[in-house]
Amino acid sequence: MIYRFAHCELDDLRHELLRDDSPVHMEPQVYELLACLIRAEGELVSKDTLIERVWNNLNVSDATISARINAARTAVGDNGKVQAIIRTVPKRGFRMAVEVKQQGTSKPDKPNLPFSAPQIRVVSSTDGEPIAHSHHGSGPPLLRVGHWLSHLELDRGCPVWGPFLGHLEQSFTVYRYDQRGTGLSTRSLMHTTLDDFVEDLRAVADANGLGRFPMFAASQAVPVAIRFAARFPERVSRLVLYGGYAQGRVHRAKSDGDMDELTILSLIRAGWGQPESAFLKAFSALFIPDATPEQTASFMRIQGESISPDNAALLRQAVDRFEVVDDLPNVRAPTLVIHARSDAIHPIEQGRLIAAGIGDAQFMMLDSRNHVPLPQDPAWGRLMSAVNEFCTPSPAGQ
Repeated sequence: MIYRFAHCELDDLRHELLRDDSPVHMEPQVYELLACLIRAEGELVSKDTLIERVWNNLNVSDATISARINAARTAVGDNGKVQAIIRTVPKRGFRMAVEVKQQGTSKPDKPNLPFSAPQIRVVSSTDGEPIAHSHHGSGPPLLRVGHWLSHLELDRGCPVWGPFLGHLEQSFTVYRYDQRGTGLSTRSLMHTTLDDFVEDLRAVADANGLGRFPMFAASQAVPVAIRFAARFPERVSRLVLYGGYAQGRVHRAKSDGDMDELTILSLIRAGWGQPESAFLKAFSALFIPDATPEQTASFMRIQGESISPDNAALLRQAVDRFEVVDDLPNVRAPTLVIHARSDAIHPIEQGRLIAAGIGDAQFMMLDSRNHVPLPQDPAWGRLMSAVNEFCTPSPAGQ
């Protein structure tokens, strides 16, 4: 169905919005929200209805809904002050403020857009907590283990994570999920042992019918992947471990200049989710020191929307206590360990420790200081080529 309103046209079949006859790019979730309002034909749409139809009853904050409404307004040429097209009804919801006309089906000569709305699903982990997951791309499976500072909905449009996922999706069907406490998964952090996170990984794999599959894990996801591979060797065909650790910070010898845990947790609670916070800017710079201003802003936005300040502190405490040194000898899958030489989050010694502990593991050092891979980094091409080649199934099915 095609809907016309103001100076816009929304093609519901092709997931396309035109404004003044020019295509307007939107994040998939923003598109779905706008389409929901348009289909209501001027009737009021409550926040509860939006959560049900757009977010599939997942746990989303008022701030997240407001951000998507603002993005939808920008896409149609409206704004929160004028509200000429999308009107807010205080404490009740939203509605279209202009007439919407329907016109049959899509035009036959109109090309498809190269993106589609994310198919986000939810599975219950062993303890009953809901874990949101999704998959994109084509080809053999590759599971990206959930980690902090990511978000199912926002990652693909992020100039930090988007290029990485886009590259992988050219060769693989990429399965990913939001770690508990973050994104669209449960915000409860009542259970935060390493085994709880391993069970989340298993629940997602089971929900997607993945029997034996390769995994990519980064940072704090690395000990989760190691424990899973050691416990379920029959399920892991290949393992790529990037920028991770076998010993959490509380188990490692302190280095000169290290902050004590209470200081770091106090800073997180005080500055998390505040774009102008000096702490948040410094925190981001540790992860992506060579990022552009656009990349830094997007990375900070994901931080704020993915997890609350209190949960950020709780999760930091939990992952700093992960330790998998004893699991390393039990990993049977072919393993590639990759680490940036000057990684400021987890030292390269942790990468060497992992590679030495896993039988016949390969070790690759990148000449980089970015904990999160950036597409403009000279090491980017080497990283992506290595992941593609290592995880592509051999004729024997490995």
